[in-house]
Amino acid sequence: MQSVTSPLGRPAHPDEPERRTDRGVTVRAVVIALVLIMALAAAGFLVEMVLNLAYNFSTESPPIAPLGATVLIVLLNMLIARRWKGLSRRELLVIYAMTTIGAPVVAHGTLVWILSVSIGLREYARTMTEWQSAFFQYVPLWFSPTEAAAVDGYFQGQSSVPWGLWLQPLLWSGLFCSALYGGSVCLLVIFRRHWVSHERLSFPIAQVPLEAIHDSADGVGRFSPARAFWIGFGAVFALVLLARLATIFPSLPHIPLNDYDNLVVIVPAQRTGPLVGVGDFTLWLSPWCTALAYLIPKELSFSVWFFWYIRMAETVIAIAAGATPMGPMDYWGPEFPAPYHQGGGAVIALGILLFWSGRHYLRQVVRDAIHGRTEDDIAAPLGYRLALMGLALCMGYMVVFCMAAGTRLPIALLLVSLILAYHMVWARLRAENGMSFIGFPYTVGRLLQEPLGTAVLRPREVVTINALSWTYWPGWGEGFEVITGASLDALRISGSARVPQRLLLAATSVGFAVALVWGMVVILRGTYTLGFWNFDLLYESWIPSTMRSAGQGNYDAVTNPSHFSPPATIVLVGGMGVTFLLAWLRARFWWWPLHPVGYLAANVWGAHQQWCPMFIGWLLKTLAIRYGGLKLVQKTMPAAIGAILADRLLAFVWPVVVALARR
Repeated sequence: MQSVTSPLGRPAHPDEPERRTDRGVTVRAVVIALVLIMALAAAGFLVEMVLNLAYNFSTESPPIAPLGATVLIVLLNMLIARRWKGLSRRELLVIYAMTTIGAPVVAHGTLVWILSVSIGLREYARTMTEWQSAFFQYVPLWFSPTEAAAVDGYFQGQSSVPWGLWLQPLLWSGLFCSALYGGSVCLLVIFRRHWVSHERLSFPIAQVPLEAIHDSADGVGRFSPARAFWIGFGAVFALVLLARLATIFPSLPHIPLNDYDNLVVIVPAQRTGPLVGVGDFTLWLSPWCTALAYLIPKELSFSVWFFWYIRMAETVIAIAAGATPMGPMDYWGPEFPAPYHQGGGAVIALGILLFWSGRHYLRQVVRDAIHGRTEDDIAAPLGYRLALMGLALCMGYMVVFCMAAGTRLPIALLLVSLILAYHMVWARLRAENGMSFIGFPYTVGRLLQEPLGTAVLRPREVVTINALSWTYWPGWGEGFEVITGASLDALRISGSARVPQRLLLAATSVGFAVALVWGMVVILRGTYTLGFWNFDLLYESWIPSTMRSAGQGNYDAVTNPSHFSPPATIVLVGGMGVTFLLAWLRARFWWWPLHPVGYLAANVWGAHQQWCPMFIGWLLKTLAIRYGGLKLVQKTMPAAIGAILADRLLAFVWPVVVALARR
């Protein structure tokens, strides 16, 4: 049998008994996963939207609820194994894989956003009355219910769900979600062998459950016995628990861990002069992000904080040259330094490099599909012919959806292709270096509307592009792209654990479908009962402002269409050029220290937070290599995995603790 190696470069789990015959995708594993998905869907809606006990619960990368629930299931499995036959490692990994794909479907950045984006136009039109005469005739009636009672009930609550009015919108949007999921999975199936076997990507997020869960001698899945794993787990668990307890008991010392809203300000921002561009010099202390920085390549973590300082320097130079004094996070326009346009150019370049680097492989895939050749190992989820047919079918539906909404065929093809390409770039980021938690610096919608202007688009095309903003916004591990990344991790996990991927693919697809249907029921019933405007999360969420921005974008495109923007085009091309140059230098010189993904990560919103844990992780890994070599790094990596698990476990169970404390 061919040996399987882990991302750490050693046999994945030599203690896994070869005599075991289970393949992981068992009836009990699938049933447990489906029950868990449905439970997390209801819990996620309650925790995020209703009680606002966690901004993200089922999403993020590394995932919160799936990892936290997996830890609890493994602990329970170890207890019941004393009297009953416990779950094997493969079964536990199948449960995790299904949960990471199903649970994020029901979150504020996915299904809540999908159901709200179009009906929100009609709610906001009550105050923005000019919208109705300007562009409402271009909004398809099947995007959302149009009756006033249905809109009132959704936003004000205390009403029953008008299922008859929602049937058509749910059908169209549900099929689009399924097509996006299916098309992404087909693309991942096509690229799987190239990324796993040829490029040997490290899959740091998938590495966490793979290295944390082992099979014992009796075939029962248990946690890793490695001492470093438990040291990392225990230390971070105690530290984060103390930090969270301090939010309930003020007498305890305050430790600002994972606190997005209260960063540690080391040097306050200057009020005047070019140094305003530095902003507040802050520290964001995050155990999971620091541990992830320890797992990823050292040149990447270095590049993130290095290019963040370059971004601050660019802001200082811009202010000195006459730009409006602002912090480095506040320059959204195409004028220098235009960080988000630079990041947009980086995304485009990384997408081009993704497909260009695999061009020979893709050519061979097409040949194999034509001749009907398939992969002959257990890791083959689908034949290439079936994957290409599935991709064509899914893209076909998405194109038909756009054309039914009034989009011309070339624009529909371009929109669908860009959406899938963005999802592939973020999946590649997750597989290569775990950096899929960064936001989209420049969305598909802006790419289609800003450089060339909205004057080249028809009003219905602008409306359709903005209505589909849930497919390409917001990033940060909150949106639909997290499901694509989780699907790629599932393929990697099954390959490493020797779980037949065709069976796992079927199980995860069932889990996605169940989550989608069940999530629609949970969200609509909860929203019509409580009222969208009564959700506590909205006080800190981007959803209301983004709904309004979508409508305002429609109005502006119809009443005052924009034209070709040379500044935006120049900066986008410049960002592409820098990314291509960095990629070429990395391929040309083995010692080159700057990574193109670091350039992207520094030019997104949130870089002012992420640079600090990336710096700490880089420093720790540099010291480990300097004084202990790669052998010490290998020995301490389980500690980083334990730290991530502890952090995610507390993020999962803490909302329950807070809910009980409030009572």
